[in-house]
Amino acid sequence: MVIAPTWDTERADYRAIVNDWHVILRSQEVAEDTIVAVRLLGEDIILWRHNGEVHAWKDYCRHRGARLSLGWVKDGCVVCPYHGWEYGADGACRRYPAHPKTQPTSRAAALRHHAVERYGYIWVCMGNPSSDVPPFPVWEDATYRKVQAGPYEYNANALRAVENFLDAAHFPFVHANLNGNPEDPDELADYDVVLTDEGLRTSEISVFQPFGDHRGIPVTARYQYSCFRPTTAYFRKKTGEVERFCTFMAVTPTDLDRCVVHLTVAINFGWDLSVEQILARQDKVFEQDRLIVESQRPKALPLDPRDEMHLRSDLLGVTYRRWVRALAGEGRMPAQAQVPEAAAEDAIAN
Repeated sequence: MVIAPTWDTERADYRAIVNDWHVILRSQEVAEDTIVAVRLLGEDIILWRHNGEVHAWKDYCRHRGARLSLGWVKDGCVVCPYHGWEYGADGACRRYPAHPKTQPTSRAAALRHHAVERYGYIWVCMGNPSSDVPPFPVWEDATYRKVQAGPYEYNANALRAVENFLDAAHFPFVHANLNGNPEDPDELADYDVVLTDEGLRTSEISVFQPFGDHRGIPVTARYQYSCFRPTTAYFRKKTGEVERFCTFMAVTPTDLDRCVVHLTVAINFGWDLSVEQILARQDKVFEQDRLIVESQRPKALPLDPRDEMHLRSDLLGVTYRRWVRALAGEGRMPAQAQVPEAAAEDAIAN
C-alpha cells in the first residue's frame, strides 16, 4: 500500500512539474549521517546523507507505515524507529531485527526519489526527470559573487510565486520607491517572448528604478527574464552595457497552496558591499512580494488565460500559463520559436 500525496495528481499543474527537478534545501542543511524531514508536491519525504551522497526517499516504512524521519542512520543504513528495519543506500531492506535469519524481500524496499546536488542546493525529482537540472548561466563565472538568500516561506501556490517573479509591471507599486516610482510608473514597451530548448526567454524590458542597486543609486535597468522550468526562473539586469545583477530563483512546491522560495543572487559590482547589505534588499523585496502573492485568489494559478484579464504587459505571464498547460499535455504552444503577442490575443486586452 502506498499513501497518495495530498496534491491531486490529476491536476494539470501537478502533471506539468512532477517530472521536474525541485530545490529542497541548501546542501549544508543535510549533514553526514543525518535524516531531515521535508515536503514536496504534497508528499512527506526524507533527505539523508552518507559518504557525502544525498538520498531522497518517501517518509514511509513499508512494514507498518511509520515515519522514517523519526529514525536514524547506522552503518550507512536508515533504521526505522518502529521495528528497526534497516534500509541501505540503494533502498533495499537489509534486515528484519525480529527475524534476523530471514532474507528481506525486494517488496520491502524503501520508496526512492531522484536526488542531486547543484549550485549549493539539493534537488529532488518525484517522477522521472524530463531534463537535467536547469542551468545557472553565470554559476561558473568567477567575476560574479554569489549569495544565497532566503528561504522565504509563502502560503501561496508555487506557480503564482514564479509568475510574480517574471512580472516587471508590479515594480512601482509592490516595490514603491525601490524598484519603481508609483507617482510616475513606466509605460512598459512591448517585448518578445521566445520559446527555446531551455524554456521561455524575453527580450529586454526597460524600467526606471529609484533605488536601483544595493547602494541606492537610481538606474534605468534592462531586465531579461528566463524561465527554465515552471518552478525555476532567472533574470539578468543590465545598466548601461554592463550585466550587473542576476537572480536565480527556485521555488519548492511543498503543497498546492504552500511553497518555499530559494534565491541565489549574483553580482559583478560592489565588492565592498557586505553580505548583510545584499540580503537586506532581497529580504525586503521578497517580503513585499509575499504579501501580494499570498493575497491572490484563487490560490492555484489559473492556467486558462481566459480566467483572468490581461494586458500587453502580461505577455510573459500569459505565455507562462500556456506553457505549463502544454507541459501537462493540455493545449499546445505555437510552433514557431518566437511567441508573438497574437498568440494570446484572445486573452489580452488591447
